Amino acid sequence: MFRSSFRRAFSARASKHCENHEFLSRNSFLGSWEAPRDPKEAEAKLARLRREYAKQVKEVRKEYIREMEAMKIEKERKDEAHREALRVANEERKKLKAQAAQLRAQERDIERQQFRETLLKERAEKLENWRMKVKMLEGKKAEKKEFLRRQSSAWIEEGNLEKKVVEAMAEIMHL
Repeated sequence: MFRSSFRRAFSARASKHCENHEFLSRNSFLGSWEAPRDPKEAEAKLARLRREYAKQVKEVRKEYIREMEAMKIEKERKDEAHREALRVANEERKKLKAQAAQLRAQERDIERQQFRETLLKERAEKLENWRMKVKMLEGKKAEKKEFLRRQSSAWIEEGNLEKKVVEAMAEIMHL
């Protein structure tokens, strides 16, 4: 898997390089040798050709080094731009994440506040209900006491006295 994808990537890069590469013109040394009659003259001409060829190779190497340096600088610039873009995207993502967390925290606070208000409202309703029950119970007690007071002021025959006392005691006990 890795090798095939590497080959494809490498071949794509190589074909792109071949398309963009500028080949040097045909070397003037090729086919330029004409054999002189004198061996010393031939040796001097050969030495001159070698020196000129060495100069040209030296220039080609310098140009190659310059091209490689320019490519290296361009690659570093692209890498730096890519790193900067990643850093900016990362910062933006962190900022959005922080905003989302802050929004969730605000929503939680609102829900807590609504819950507190609901609890307070329910407590107030229960307290009011309890107060009404206590008031109603007190009212019933007061009515019974008033009823007993009225009945106690009424004349009771001696035969019914014992029966009335027991009933009154029983009612007082129920209160």
